[in-house]
Amino acid sequence: MNGIPPNGNPAPTPGVDIQQELNHIEEIILSSLRIPLTGRTLIDEDKLLEQLDFVRLSLPTVFQEALEILAQKNEILLEAEEYGQQVVDVAQAKRAQILAESDIVRQAQREADQLRRQVQQDCEAMMEETLAEIDRKRRACQQELEEMRQTAISQAEEIEDGADKYADNVLGNIEQDIQEMLKIITNGRKQLHSGSASKGGDNPQQRPPHIPKKR
Repeated sequence: MNGIPPNGNPAPTPGVDIQQELNHIEEIILSSLRIPLTGRTLIDEDKLLEQLDFVRLSLPTVFQEALEILAQKNEILLEAEEYGQQVVDVAQAKRAQILAESDIVRQAQREADQLRRQVQQDCEAMMEETLAEIDRKRRACQQELEEMRQTAISQAEEIEDGADKYADNVLGNIEQDIQEMLKIITNGRKQLHSGSASKGGDNPQQRPPHIPKKR
């Protein structure tokens, strides 16, 4: 029973949990028989007293454990303080080393800045050269397109002039044929009129005029 020996005499137990034992006392009270209509409880007095004696006897052990824990805490604090001092000493030595090497660091920083500026200048120069090349190619393309446009215009004008000349020749030939046909028609009509006015109307039939073939 929570550290109580069979002979009924409570004995302290190392490492006892006082909170747990107090909870056990509360459990004894709450689990006891209640008297109806009175709000009272019948408690096993011997059992409760044994538990209280056990807790009372265990308190010095708990206090001793607390003192031991406190001593360990002090030792841990001392060790932590020593370790902290060692860390501070190492940090100070490192700081001194860094200060001694500050000239090297500053020189490296200057070289890094110079290299960064050089890289930036090289990038700007390459960008300007690239933009200039793009502009040259753009102008060359524009010039080539303009030459192609002028060539296309010239070819179109030549084709148009040739078409006009061909159409003019065709129309001229048609005009010449029409003029010849008009002459033939006019001569034919004259012959018809002269034939109808002759005597007896027995003149040999006039052959129709020869119409030239279309060229």
